[in-house]
Amino acid sequence: MAKIELKKVTPPIKDNEAKIYHLTDETMALRKEKVLAAMQKENIDSIIIYCDLEHGSNFSYLTGFMTRFEESLLVLHQDGTAFFISGNENLKMNQHSRLPATLLHYPQFSLPDQPMNGEKSLTAVLQAAKISNEQQNIGVIGWKMFTSAQEDNRKLFDVPHFILAAIEAAAPKSQIENRSDIFIHPAYGVRATNNANEIAYYEFGSSLASDCVLSALDAVNLGKTEMAVASHLVRYGQTPNVMPIAACGERFLNAFISPTDKKIQLGDKMSLTTGFKGGLASRSGYVIHTAKELPKGQENYLSKVAQPYFNAVTTWLEQIEIGMTGGQLYQIIEDVLPKNTYHWHLNPGHLTADEEWMSSPVKENSSVKLTSGMLLQIDIIPAVAGFAGASCENGVALADANLRQELAANYPTVWQRIKTRQEYIRQTLNITLPDHVLPLSSGVAFYTPFFLAKDLAFVKG
Repeated sequence: MAKIELKKVTPPIKDNEAKIYHLTDETMALRKEKVLAAMQKENIDSIIIYCDLEHGSNFSYLTGFMTRFEESLLVLHQDGTAFFISGNENLKMNQHSRLPATLLHYPQFSLPDQPMNGEKSLTAVLQAAKISNEQQNIGVIGWKMFTSAQEDNRKLFDVPHFILAAIEAAAPKSQIENRSDIFIHPAYGVRATNNANEIAYYEFGSSLASDCVLSALDAVNLGKTEMAVASHLVRYGQTPNVMPIAACGERFLNAFISPTDKKIQLGDKMSLTTGFKGGLASRSGYVIHTAKELPKGQENYLSKVAQPYFNAVTTWLEQIEIGMTGGQLYQIIEDVLPKNTYHWHLNPGHLTADEEWMSSPVKENSSVKLTSGMLLQIDIIPAVAGFAGASCENGVALADANLRQELAANYPTVWQRIKTRQEYIRQTLNITLPDHVLPLSSGVAFYTPFFLAKDLAFVKG
């Protein structure tokens, strides 16, 4: 293990620009082209994309928005024809869609007891959207791919049954399959890589999440409530894509998962998390000033948990390469932070986008190659019995020389922030960060495990 030590450092600058670089018409047209090309390659005649407020990222990839309050469907045929099926309160959104589509009203998608004027069966509405036996292959797009070894993954669906039943009734002779993979599969999904415009767009949310967590860390103090600290975890009215966490001591009292009026006490373990489109930021540690204040029986937290964990984070950042497989990155982390000892059980890294976790190439023996344009979260979660967790989670982009040049040319302020962050990681934290790893926030690798020592951070020796 590399030498990892706690050292007084100047914390990174909170650098979110409070400016959204919107997705351009060219990017949205490219997204449609990518989806249609994938449909053609896979011989899919039509796709039907499901959306609700939590499961709408594949839908918004083409439309630019997710429907509030209610479900909706987007039907896209291989010739580019599209239909937007909406309940009452999202009819107006069709005029704002980035993908031109014919509007069809299905009032049953609306909230309970709203007017059902113009009510038709969903089967009839789908038929109006040109879903019929003329399509030999229809792909249903929910929000996940199933990787069960016991079942036919493409016959497992994550959309409501009444929708699937209506599709089957509209096209009873068609082959209907779960094809979310064409959107989110880490090897070939259209959303697995991003252009410069998309990286600039997502940098806003990633840097906002980081700034919010850094501000929440600044606010941690004895006697403050979880809610007072959590007030720093949202900003600008932006919708989080995860449940914000500000939790001290023992969590989930009375099964309540949001921050409460519980007061922070010396020696508490504590977790802080928030996320927006483009990335999440998370920190875990103890509410103490020095190691002398660690709870009884947990005095060796640094050597047992936090230092090995941070060594894994630095190794991840230093050794991740464009063109390596996800299995290689997995093994690198297994070698420095053995799973049997540190009991992490999820993927040590995953793709992010509109949602916090889209899919992951980082799996044991994975042959999926890490590619320029991927957005990745550093998501290594040790769980050592008797100790608080350790977390220093933020997001990065992988970018080859061409993509870096495009970012620098078209988004100079974003590029300058990225360069400044790289230098902070290299000069202040002593981590040898490769040029192709682009920190999407200033908090990448800044980890203060003692929440009352605001400038006492891990550095690589």
